[in-house]
Amino acid sequence: MKNLKVAFRLTIVMCVLLSFGYVAVLWLFAKVAGPGKGNAEVVELNGKVVGAANVGQQFTKDIYFWGRPSCAGDGYDAANSCGSNKGPTNPEYLAEVDTRIDTFLVHHPYLKREEVPAEMVTASGSGLDPDITAESARVQVKRVADARNIDEHLVAELVEKSIERPLLDFVGPAKVNVLKLNVALDKLNPGLW
Repeated sequence: MKNLKVAFRLTIVMCVLLSFGYVAVLWLFAKVAGPGKGNAEVVELNGKVVGAANVGQQFTKDIYFWGRPSCAGDGYDAANSCGSNKGPTNPEYLAEVDTRIDTFLVHHPYLKREEVPAEMVTASGSGLDPDITAESARVQVKRVADARNIDEHLVAELVEKSIERPLLDFVGPAKVNVLKLNVALDKLNPGLW
């Protein structure tokens, strides 16, 4: 009976320690050594917060660059973060991707079907991906420039400046944060934010 009491007490102590102590240590580390003192990086436009840089947002107007599609509820609902859980051979999933390709081609008539980047028609695992590849941004340059009635070279330059290079130039992919790119675009040529 004595061993049972010791084991029970030890279990309670470890549960408290691991449940709250571990979280407290991580929180303290984030506050001291983390970027932004553990707070999310927000993006501002004209002094107004327009979003968090690490959570995707839905852009559907032609004057903005689009991010990856989201399966997270209605749009990019962070409370409902998830993938579709449909396999790559699921007929429902394939029909959904086919519809996305058709929609993408309507807005990008200068592309062929095989030129549509896969990430622009498939959702990420979380459904909240804030970044796209540089190539996915580049294929949208003509659409955005035409919709804003500005020089395509200016938009292409902005995309190139927005590319975040991989760590040490080889760890991870080069990427473009869609929200930051759209904010930079609105600073260059005010849109309809």
